[in-house]
Amino acid sequence: MADVVLIDAGGTNIGSVRYALQRLGVDAAMSDDPARIRAASHVILPGVGAAGPGMARLRANGLDRLIRELEQPVLGVCLGMQLLFAHSEEGDTACLGVVPGEVRHFPRETGLRVPHMGWNRLCIERDDPLLRGVNDGDFAYFVHSYAAAPGPHVLASSEHGAPFAAVVRKDNFCGMQFHPERSANVGARLLENFLSL
Repeated sequence: MADVVLIDAGGTNIGSVRYALQRLGVDAAMSDDPARIRAASHVILPGVGAAGPGMARLRANGLDRLIRELEQPVLGVCLGMQLLFAHSEEGDTACLGVVPGEVRHFPRETGLRVPHMGWNRLCIERDDPLLRGVNDGDFAYFVHSYAAAPGPHVLASSEHGAPFAAVVRKDNFCGMQFHPERSANVGARLLENFLSL
């Protein structure tokens, strides 16, 4: 059984992610203790909020350095995924930098509804064990105003005005821009896949 730790970075969705894991038979611990995080088999960085305060909270506990050093599977969810990138336009924030690229606000001049909120299709860009059993065109549930452009580490994209990164993976670092805990069977399957990495 996976020994999962949820890093408490101040995200308001941490309880719902924990409950989604409980439905899969995993009782995840919440911790900001470096030794406990290092000992976990899988680490999840959830987050709802803004990049600046999220990174400030990680830095205050030295967790920004710790996360970069982790070798077990790490999953960033929503803001947690954005923090895996090098930089966020939100508050001009330097992030963890484990995935190259920048997170930007959706274009303001296009008349797009922002935040992008609701169900949207996933477009599978390349095969990966993280996406096992997930099909091109499956729906996931998004709530966000910032997104990363598609790049070499994108496993699945979605579109809101223009394509953006929906699922990323670089080495042991994975990210989901949507909320797997609110994405019904697709979200549950993705979490199961992550736990099997």
